[in-house]
Amino acid sequence: MSLSRTALALLGLVTLAAPARAESEVNLYTTREPGLIRPLLDAFTKASGVKVNTVFVDKGLAERVAAEGARSAADVMMTVDIGNLIELVDRDLAQPVRSPALEAAIPANLRDAEGRWFALSTRARVAYADPDLRDLAGMTYEDLADPKWKGKVCLRSGQHPYNTALISAYLIKHGEAKTEAWLRGVKDNLARKAGGGDRDVARDIVADLCEIGLGNSYYVGLMRSGRGGPDQKKWGEGIQVVLPTFQGGGTHVNVSGAVVAKSAPNRDNAVKLLEYLVSDEAQALYAKADYEYPVKPGVAADPLLTALGPLKVDPTSLVEIARNRKAASLLVDKVGFDR
Repeated sequence: MSLSRTALALLGLVTLAAPARAESEVNLYTTREPGLIRPLLDAFTKASGVKVNTVFVDKGLAERVAAEGARSAADVMMTVDIGNLIELVDRDLAQPVRSPALEAAIPANLRDAEGRWFALSTRARVAYADPDLRDLAGMTYEDLADPKWKGKVCLRSGQHPYNTALISAYLIKHGEAKTEAWLRGVKDNLARKAGGGDRDVARDIVADLCEIGLGNSYYVGLMRSGRGGPDQKKWGEGIQVVLPTFQGGGTHVNVSGAVVAKSAPNRDNAVKLLEYLVSDEAQALYAKADYEYPVKPGVAADPLLTALGPLKVDPTSLVEIARNRKAASLLVDKVGFDR
């Protein structure tokens, strides 16, 4: 007896709702622009024979996977910022992975001790400065509150994740009272209201609206390479870039990274993808495609980044930085940093 049209329709719905399970496929949910990571995924497919099905999720990655539940097709979730990786773990959306290849390639401070998240690249919070400024080689983040910079500092919003992560690291190192005083000092030094983006900091320095500010290192590569167009190339080439450190520490970094989804239907291929992404080949591609620092020791960054000088990564725990973000955000509001 043939199935009714209603029964066939219901069967179709069940089939569509089932997780995509295939020996030669892996499903990647990512907040990263597909164009940036496509060279990496194509290289993985060429090397492994495993096809990568990519779902671009601009916002709400954790919410989407949580809503999909155990029937989610996600095998790997890739995102930027340690806070977003920790959120995936805290919401019980990631599963632990034990992989000698991952553990050998990624330094311990750039992966979860239980294997629930892994950094794949890093970006440094660097100083953009007027090229005429001298004696910036030993600059620290603490220096931004020095009155000598009054009316000379440009920054994006203090509530932006790039800055709350830095403020959180400052809070861990110096405590609440000193961090509040530092924030008030930096606010007093602002040349304009905090806002815009990191590239706007470079633009405003070139336009003589300010003399110094902070931005992410990968924007330096994007601007100076000309990928962002002639205006951004002019901004990138019109600033000097310094790698500041914390007093007694190193340069603050954030990460891009990934987790294996708790309900991954293609778990083995998910692990294969992560292991490939920390291979020498993939780490070199990361450096060229995104102007980010490789996590694997011994793999060179793009020449546009190596020209900035050696990067000494601050040892503050990324997990602790993520945990203290809320306290940092409250301090930003308390001092009226963005007003």
